[in-house]
Order: sequence, then structure tokens, then C-alpha cells
Amino acid sequence: MKFSSYAVFTDKVSGLSGNTSTVVVLDHPLSGRQMQDIASDLWQPATTFLWKEGNHWHVRWFAPDQEIGLCGHGSMAAVACLHDKGITDFDLHFNGGIISGGVENDRCYITLEIIPVVEELKIEDYLLKALKIPILGHYQTSNKNIILTDNQESVKSMRPNFEILRSSPIFGYAVTAPGDHCDFVSRTLVPHVHQLEDPATGSSHAALAPFWASRLHKTEMEAIQLSKRGGKFYLKMQGTTVRLSGDHDKLNAGTIYLR
Repeated sequence: MKFSSYAVFTDKVSGLSGNTSTVVVLDHPLSGRQMQDIASDLWQPATTFLWKEGNHWHVRWFAPDQEIGLCGHGSMAAVACLHDKGITDFDLHFNGGIISGGVENDRCYITLEIIPVVEELKIEDYLLKALKIPILGHYQTSNKNIILTDNQESVKSMRPNFEILRSSPIFGYAVTAPGDHCDFVSRTLVPHVHQLEDPATGSSHAALAPFWASRLHKTEMEAIQLSKRGGKFYLKMQGTTVRLSGDHDKLNAGTIYLR
């Protein structure tokens, strides 16, 4: 099986190295157990498995320890991989629906359904103790909860206590604030999985884009994820969907032999 690895949502000018995913191109789908074993060996934030059935490309994503229901940066890596094969406009079919993807002006993009806020939640003591930053709002979504803080520096300097965050069953948090030199900044915390903080997260921005669009009264925005690696996102609201665009770099390529 051929594979290639990509860093996506990069920005060389700002020194942002984005998030990485290895894309494994299959002739036919493997079992979930086989995919999980390969992902555990590769030890990427997400391993993306891609195969074609008829006219449709299908995709599944696996972290080293579990399957991922929706992976934005893995989808961007799949777009980059197909672009390298000369395929520039297509849909990715996954268990939750369809992600359209392509390349425009040499920049890869994916289109995701927006993830709206379900309700505003009480700001509980465990969050204040775990994050130790001002919390202006806590909002539930169907993916990761949104934590609104006061400014970019609070997001950047935050030192989360993941042990405290694991005391709650909430899967993940997108901590966000207005940006100093972009529309907004964020960090994505995932206390129940091995990596704890995601470097550049497409699914978080499917929630953050409509959240900030309504506050900023804008349909096109730029965002930076302030992880250690950092990520740059170009966002365009399109009704009930959002287009996420970004730059990418190919890291390596090779062959995997199935045990």
C-alpha cells in the first residue's frame, strides 16, 4: 500500500508548521482493526485511509488509539494527496456524510457542514481551575465545546491542567479569543486522548467559524491556532457550510506492507 505524509494548514512566513497526517491509499477497504493497527504503528495525529469505489472516494481516519469521527486536517491531507495524483475536484464520503474538496489558486480546501452552538453552559469551577484564564463564555456544540476568553495572550500563555479536564466527560475544548493580527485565535484541547492538544484542527474551525462570523459580522476570516506547531486557516462561510483553505507541505512517501 502506498502512503504519503503531509503537513496541512501551514504558513512558512509565520513559521507555522501545521498538523500532520499520513494518507494510505488502498485498493479496497481494510477492516477497522487493520486500519487501527497501521495507525498505531505510524503514530500520527491522524492516519487517513483513502480508497475508491465506483466514482466515489471513501475516507476513514484513525488516531493511534481510536477512530476519529470527523477529521478536518486528515481531509486536507487527502485533498493534497489526490491533488498530487492530478485529481483536483472531488467529494470524500465518510460515515457522517460528504466532504467536498479541491484546490484553488494552489491552496487546498475542504467544505464542512458548520457545527452550531447548542446552548451556552454554566462556567464551572473545574474549568477555571484547569485553564487559569478569564472565561467569558462556555458553549456546547456537537463536537468540541467552545471556551471564550478575553484576548490572544490568554490563549497563548494558557497552561492547561489536563488531569482536571479529564474529570469531565466532555471530549474536547476549543479555547478562543479575538486575534491581534487575524480575526481570531484558538487552541484545541483533547484531554481524553494521547496527544492532549491538537496542533491544527479543522473540525474545531467548523464550529469556530460560525461562532465568530456572527460576532464579527464577516463571512470571510483568517484564523491562527496557537499550538506549539501552529496553524493558519482561511475561512469562508457559505450558508450552512464553511470552506477551510490552507497551505500544505509534502513530508515523505513510501510503501506499507500489511502483516
